[in-house]
Amino acid sequence: MPYDLLPGRVEGTVDHVLSIGAIGATVWLALRIFYSLTDPALNRLTRIEGERNRRARRARTQMLLLRRIAAAIVVIIATGMALFTFPAVRALGAGVLASAGVAGLVVGIAARPALGNLFAGLQLAFSDAIRLDDVVVVEGEWGRVEELTLSYVVVQIWDERRLILPVSYFTERPFENWTRHTSRILGTVMLHVDWSVPVEELRAELYRMLRENPLWDQREWVLQVTDVLDNGMIQVRALVSAADSASAFDLRCDVREHLVTYIRDHHPHALPRLRAELPDLEPVPDAA
Repeated sequence: MPYDLLPGRVEGTVDHVLSIGAIGATVWLALRIFYSLTDPALNRLTRIEGERNRRARRARTQMLLLRRIAAAIVVIIATGMALFTFPAVRALGAGVLASAGVAGLVVGIAARPALGNLFAGLQLAFSDAIRLDDVVVVEGEWGRVEELTLSYVVVQIWDERRLILPVSYFTERPFENWTRHTSRILGTVMLHVDWSVPVEELRAELYRMLRENPLWDQREWVLQVTDVLDNGMIQVRALVSAADSASAFDLRCDVREHLVTYIRDHHPHALPRLRAELPDLEPVPDAA
């Protein structure tokens, strides 16, 4: 070898360093090849839209988690191989194997949170509880699942903040998943108006507005008087459907704005008003 002319101790050190470097380079090359083989499939799954989007997101979530698990196992094995090139570590390993039961118990207790998150991540991936790009409500916040790893889940909130939660959160606590079976969703708009509002005319105007709005998926719509309030007004509810939660939010805003403008411009007498009944007052006698 080129370094055979080096002194004995230096030659052993160089040989040891090169062995560790060879292990690291082999692992790096294997992971790069593995990632290059799986990246095209992940990119194809990202571009799928429409009815097949839910199945594509499920497959993409499972593939990403399995890829991370495989990479973690390879790195752990490579790290173990590198450590066992040290004589002291080999001697320690023999002692650990001699007391494998106690060592396993200690390691299990120490790694309980990490192992819990690992199994929780696998449970989420294969139980289809959440997927990438699912719309969820957690801790009172509405957002999308942006990243799903073996230890944490990143939820992108509607105002661009990120809510980071441990994976075990989604297996131990209740949360809302708005897109588990389908991305379609119903949205409601509540209006409090006077009794004199022409409900049939308002219903016809809502339908006319929806037909011209591209956010409506033409699946569901209804306008109903749902309650009579104690303050002398009635509650009118408009129910509309959209292809996904983002479209439903924008459509609700459009419907609310349109109905408020329509009532204000065409039926101002139906705007919310407060009624008061004045008691009959006796005329005040003339002081003169």
